[in-house]
Amino acid sequence: MELLTIGAFAKASRLSPKALRLYDELGLLTPARVDPDTGYRRYAPEQLEQARLVAWLRRLGMPLARIRQVCAMGPGEAAGEIRAYWARVEADTAARRDLAAFLVDHLTGKDPTMSRTTAPLALRYAALSDTGRVRPSNQDTAYAASRLLAVADGFGGKGALAGAAAVDALRSLESETVPAGDLLNALDDALGRAERAVHGVSAPDDGIGGDDSDAGTTLTAMLWTGSQLALVHIGDSRVHLLRDGELFQITHDHTVVQSLIDEGRLTPEEAVSHPQRSLLLRALGRGADSTPDLRLHDARAGDRYLLCSDGLSTVVPAGDIHRVLTDAPEPESAVRELVDLANASGGPDNVSCVVADVVAQA
Repeated sequence: MELLTIGAFAKASRLSPKALRLYDELGLLTPARVDPDTGYRRYAPEQLEQARLVAWLRRLGMPLARIRQVCAMGPGEAAGEIRAYWARVEADTAARRDLAAFLVDHLTGKDPTMSRTTAPLALRYAALSDTGRVRPSNQDTAYAASRLLAVADGFGGKGALAGAAAVDALRSLESETVPAGDLLNALDDALGRAERAVHGVSAPDDGIGGDDSDAGTTLTAMLWTGSQLALVHIGDSRVHLLRDGELFQITHDHTVVQSLIDEGRLTPEEAVSHPQRSLLLRALGRGADSTPDLRLHDARAGDRYLLCSDGLSTVVPAGDIHRVLTDAPEPESAVRELVDLANASGGPDNVSCVVADVVAQA
């Protein structure tokens, strides 16, 4: 077998000699032979396929540690790992795209202040929370007002208190006029207050009772600016938008099961019955990852938004949710029918819904 010099191998693989030396040091692409006297590297022709794979993965921006893992896998498993990596890149890019759009709007003077008096649009809203048919108590919180919409799904011995505390911490935003450039910072600050409030609930027992060591909550809320809805989202409650007859889910679940779907290791159909479908990756609570999704959504007259806990989304099919949101004339009738559907499906969990219509001001 005739070995290739490092120069010839670099040309054939489209990797520089410098890169090949680095990959050798990292154990990612070891030469077939290294001269013991000169240290000169030579490569076998059959190593070209792996070298080209490394080059392609580097062009994708994949970190070297993950490339090493991919190269150690069989073709099918490697394809799945690449699919999972790219799904995460696309999710991160979408989040940065939203932030870039916000900054462009801010720097070009769009929506200079957040004020109720200058808003050309308004919200018409309703909220409803129900214990369901199985749980002994309701740990959900559903809240709707002229500027703030929120759903929290508490867990642990003091989950109800945790959810209520998180929503209450956001309510100060209702009375504030926040410049557009500070909007996401204001939301982030309010989230910090919410996190501290939840930590206060899960402090050592204060006589209320219950196992509070793991008390926490999801939090999904939207703040109305007059022409936009600013979203803060942690956990597996959801926001849906009905626009022009189509229903869109505009939040991403922070769960183990959703991460497996994103990585191509689980289908949405398999996720329905997965034993870890309720296991959260992010939440507000002691020791939890509380990194939020923060985004802005331009509103249009005729839009209808639904915020709901997983007590609705896990038992009521998307088609039925779409039908109710399309047919119900008012937010009040929509939330009642959605909660009734969840309970008619067994009501295995607390269920909370907030429905808000964007309407033109008279």
